[in-house]
Amino acid sequence: MATVPQPQCFSALTCSTEIHSGVQFHCLCVRVCRVYVTAEWTNAGCDKQSEACSKAAGGVCCAECSDAEGALPQPELSAFRRSGCGFISECRWDGRCDKRLRRTENMVSDKRVHRLITRGEIQGLCVLLLYTSPLSCFSNFSPLIYKIKESSPKGTLIGAIGADLHLDFLVDPPLLFNLAQKKISAQYVELNNTTGELFTSAVQMDRESLCADRGEGQSCALALDVFILPQQYFQLVKVRILIEDVNDNRPRFPSEEIRLTVPENAPVNARFAVEQSAVDPDLGVNSVQTYWLVNDFGVFTLDVEENEGGELTPFLIVTESLDREQQAEYVTDIIAEDGGTPSLVGTATLRIVISDINDNCPKFAKAQVNVTVYGNATRGTQLARLHAYDPDQGANAQITYSYSERVTTETRSLFHLDAATGVIKLAGKMDANAAKLYKLTVLANGPACIPDVATVTIHVIKVVSGPPLLAPRYIAAEKDGVVSLKESEPAFTPVAFYTVKNADPRQKLECLLEGSGPFRLTPYERLKNEYLLETTEPLDYEMRQEYELAILCRHHHGVVLKTVVRVQVEDENDNAPVFKQSLLEIFVEENNAPNTFLAKLQATDADSGSRGEVAYLLGSDATPVFHLDRQVGVLTVTTSLDREEKETYRFMVRAVDRGSPRKESIATVVVIVQDRNDNSPRFINKDFTFFVPENFPGFGEIGVLSVTDADAGENGWVALSILNGSDIFVIDTGRGALRAKTSLDREQQGTYHLWIEAVDGGKPALSCITMVTVLLLDVNDNPPIVLFPQSNQSYMLVLPSTLPGTSITEVYAVDRDTGMNAVIAYSIIKRLGGEPGSFDIDPNTGNITLRKTLSDRGLYSLLVKVSDHGQPEPLHATVLVNLFVNETVSNESYIQSLLLRQATIEIEDGSALRESRQWIPDRQVFPCQPVLIGLSATCLGLFIMVVSLSVYVSCRKLRKHKKKRLGVEIPLKMNSDMQAVDRKLMEISNI
Repeated sequence: MATVPQPQCFSALTCSTEIHSGVQFHCLCVRVCRVYVTAEWTNAGCDKQSEACSKAAGGVCCAECSDAEGALPQPELSAFRRSGCGFISECRWDGRCDKRLRRTENMVSDKRVHRLITRGEIQGLCVLLLYTSPLSCFSNFSPLIYKIKESSPKGTLIGAIGADLHLDFLVDPPLLFNLAQKKISAQYVELNNTTGELFTSAVQMDRESLCADRGEGQSCALALDVFILPQQYFQLVKVRILIEDVNDNRPRFPSEEIRLTVPENAPVNARFAVEQSAVDPDLGVNSVQTYWLVNDFGVFTLDVEENEGGELTPFLIVTESLDREQQAEYVTDIIAEDGGTPSLVGTATLRIVISDINDNCPKFAKAQVNVTVYGNATRGTQLARLHAYDPDQGANAQITYSYSERVTTETRSLFHLDAATGVIKLAGKMDANAAKLYKLTVLANGPACIPDVATVTIHVIKVVSGPPLLAPRYIAAEKDGVVSLKESEPAFTPVAFYTVKNADPRQKLECLLEGSGPFRLTPYERLKNEYLLETTEPLDYEMRQEYELAILCRHHHGVVLKTVVRVQVEDENDNAPVFKQSLLEIFVEENNAPNTFLAKLQATDADSGSRGEVAYLLGSDATPVFHLDRQVGVLTVTTSLDREEKETYRFMVRAVDRGSPRKESIATVVVIVQDRNDNSPRFINKDFTFFVPENFPGFGEIGVLSVTDADAGENGWVALSILNGSDIFVIDTGRGALRAKTSLDREQQGTYHLWIEAVDGGKPALSCITMVTVLLLDVNDNPPIVLFPQSNQSYMLVLPSTLPGTSITEVYAVDRDTGMNAVIAYSIIKRLGGEPGSFDIDPNTGNITLRKTLSDRGLYSLLVKVSDHGQPEPLHATVLVNLFVNETVSNESYIQSLLLRQATIEIEDGSALRESRQWIPDRQVFPCQPVLIGLSATCLGLFIMVVSLSVYVSCRKLRKHKKKRLGVEIPLKMNSDMQAVDRKLMEISNI
């Protein structure tokens, strides 16, 4: 809604306006406003002094004007514009206003001078009204204020300056509206220079960009200056456009990830502020309204607090006890949502880090450690590495290792313990010829914790010399030197350890594996003269059941040791049964006998024993009509199948072995039911009815008869035929389209009944019959036929004293069509002669009545259009109704000359009118037609002669007694009495 200024104006003085020699002159002297006084002259034909204006204008109108009381401020002198009445310097500021009006005598005739004065007075009054309107006042007004939503598309109406200022757009020269282009705000709007309407431009207004410094409660506006031209209407209009905020910005967090640290000993209901809150440039309800977490993990919740400035800060609240050692970090998404419609959201990752406190003490991974070492071990040999774990972090998890006070000084000097790493190394020399046992008590110390205790037992092995010996230690099950391995064992499964004893340290000994199979012998990296026998890949019982391997140890002199091991592979149920065919298609005719054999399924299992025995089962998707023998796999159908009920059965069959766990495989069985001709064709409807417009073209599609046959193939092929009426109609046997051989006429026959037979292609064939009804619909193929008046040259006499509202005559027409095609409407489409609008016609009845008092005599001609309501396009005819307004018919030849002159009127659709008057169908011709025409013409002539004489006598009596003039009217209704018909015919003949 715009705010329109209400100026306070005074009076205005104007001179006349005249057009001379094609040039328009305005001589005005205006004093209208309280603050700004306008002294403005506009004369398109004058350039210099008022004398020149007077001469150029023939002395018609000119004057000089100066400002009143010298009230115009000096800076506003530039606002004056002049043309033809002197420069601005010629105006005097002494408070006087000199006006002179000159005229040149004998310039034009008296008649022209009279018109000049009259026209000048009228135009002068118009100019006076124009300059006393709000347009001419420039003081005491406020800017126009409009409102528009930001981001409005191009072409959105902001406001209409001209309409809101109530300006007169009919002034000449026309008003022009221009924007001050220097303002940046002008790029956001487009101004219609002629109407003053403001529209949005292609550059959309973004409130957040334009008013980034405006806060909540401060408006965002664009200021525009609009100039109204030309100079005699000059006005500067201040326009202020308030930009309303829309929800076009989603909340945004300062960073994509927000880290928040919470101590693990934080109490329940502790609150932690999320300082990096979201920012939404929108205002009010469109800004951030709430926050929420996507996942609170059952230990957090989110609350929102609002400070005095209206800013919302989310707070993370602890709802359950925290334990950093169980979960040190929680990662979820924090959502900021505004209050717009629809609402927009912003997302950031919230990483909640649980800070550690010292609530755990060190714990040894193993409280008992056993170490074996030879007596001849060298100094510095690492014997063990103790490991203690503290779930805390940083300084809270720092661990130091130390011996207990129970460990003697001698033992401490022999075995060194690293306080930081927990590594125990041999620090002294042991006796290689004696076996000994050492027990070391080690403490794991943490800050402010009770130390944890671990015991390290060191077995010192005596070094004995003798012949080399290869001693096996079996890891897998072994009996009498035979190792048993399951085929399910994974690769690198250890089989046995082999130790070379009493080996000469001066000779390098090498051991290797001899034999085929997935095995290898590798030195054990932790101990010398130790070898590990292991598999290199999984074993497969179905490929090989037994392996024989030999372990050989030799030095550069040859083989010194050899031992043999046998490995037996134990079978496991690692093979599922396999169907011979994964997809089995079975064909069976419908209406089969119960328990019909369908197929025999076959599946094999490579496993041994009971693990390879197969049982056959139906899948859960199999219907109960099928049966599968569990042992032999014979598939049968227990009932009779109907293809029309279901043509294809698809289900799964399972082959299951007897192993543990059991394995199975699946095959798909598709049973296809083949068709038999056991269904006759069926029409989708019991009978059919088609509505066709008459004159429908021959072989056009009247309708389609849909017929179905539940059988398939040739049994379902259906052929259609017409049992009756085949001489008029044909039918497409394949598609079922019914057609007429020729165009059909509703007037000849409106309804047709046909019997259609459908026969399928089975042997023997089956059939059915339906009835089709074809109904012909009327189309608008006949224009209205005007029965009265019978000629465009006829007329009737109307007295000038006839009162308004009197029925004068009636146009009567009929239409051969039916329904809406036959509903007729009457209208006057052209009027000639007399006063316009003197007569009206009833659109429904065609009755012509007098509308107003007749003041002009003469011939009134009405061109009447008679139209039906047919679809798709109505048809019409036209007729000329001639009304002669006078007290009497005194000059028949004069009237006939008027009628001949009116005959030059082009009656639209004349050909249709002439055809409509020939209403005798051609198809009714018979041999006696000429005779009947002659007799009818003779009778008609005699009848007209009698009627003419009667009318002539009646007219003489009427003239003698000065009675009312007769209105010519022919009764159009068939039930009128014969006396009224005779009277009207007599009046027509007289005219």
